[in-house]
Amino acid sequence: MTKEFNPSLNRRQALIAGAGLTLVAAVPALATERKTTTNIPQGASIMAEEFVTTKDGVEIFFKDWGPRDAQVIVFHHGWPLSADDWDTQMLYFLNKGYRVVAHDRRGHGRSSQVSGGHDMDHYAADASAVVEHLDLRNAIHIGHSTGGGEVARYVARYGQPQNRVAKAILVSSVPPLMLKTAANPDGTPIEVFNGYRDALAANRAQFYRDVASGPFYGFNRPDAKISQGVIDNWWRQGMMGGAKPHYDGIKAFSETDQTQDLKDIKVPTLVTQGSDDQIVPYKDAALLQHKLIKGSVLKIYEGYPHGMLTTHADVINPDLLAFIKG
Repeated sequence: MTKEFNPSLNRRQALIAGAGLTLVAAVPALATERKTTTNIPQGASIMAEEFVTTKDGVEIFFKDWGPRDAQVIVFHHGWPLSADDWDTQMLYFLNKGYRVVAHDRRGHGRSSQVSGGHDMDHYAADASAVVEHLDLRNAIHIGHSTGGGEVARYVARYGQPQNRVAKAILVSSVPPLMLKTAANPDGTPIEVFNGYRDALAANRAQFYRDVASGPFYGFNRPDAKISQGVIDNWWRQGMMGGAKPHYDGIKAFSETDQTQDLKDIKVPTLVTQGSDDQIVPYKDAALLQHKLIKGSVLKIYEGYPHGMLTTHADVINPDLLAFIKG
């Protein structure tokens, strides 16, 4: 986010979008107590929403849609959202014949709101738990923002030795390092991230309202076409998650140095971002990712915001498809 963003703006608090939303009421202790897609006959169509339990006892919610024997695309969402942020892409690729999978990161959405483990190591391990539970191989992994950091660590540590990953796509992603340091002088000062933490702790609901209605989608630009539904949906997803996981997640996405993760990625990778990204400056993100990932493909969209997957899905989705099919 830019320094001009003011989390203390005294705007009217948003009404809860979709008041009839039904949340998961109870979570069994073990994933094995849930319905599983792993026994579905080869070629059968799947439309499942389930949980898997990680090694440290965290229940991770995931969606699994489409033909079981189709090419799989796994989606990794940004902070502080959920798998729902990928609905547009999941429906698009589902209609193109792909199998699509997306999970809620720990502490986010419908997954367990545990107090610990909110770091890239656990994020990647949780993603691996979903992949192993479904026994996904040669999948396409797409990550947005913090989800891009999750993809980078997952691919580097879990995806390549077992042929779990065929290709990777980083969209408006946080690696290699957002924080300004002596070694990363063009990064974002720690005071900005401290401001996020202060705003979240003081009034998380208003902070999320301000982020969604302002810099995330570029709705603070003079010529922006503002969608109240998009704002409300971002706020809804954010408020479904836990305050502490989101608070700790700021450190995870801003202070994790993933330079080595990017160097370790050996699969074909698309790096893409908008030039008007006010959340993650593209010169300190996509341009460096492209340099660090050998053989990667770089695509910068002039004037597109951080949330370009939503605001410009009509352009981005076909481009993602072209890379996946190429």
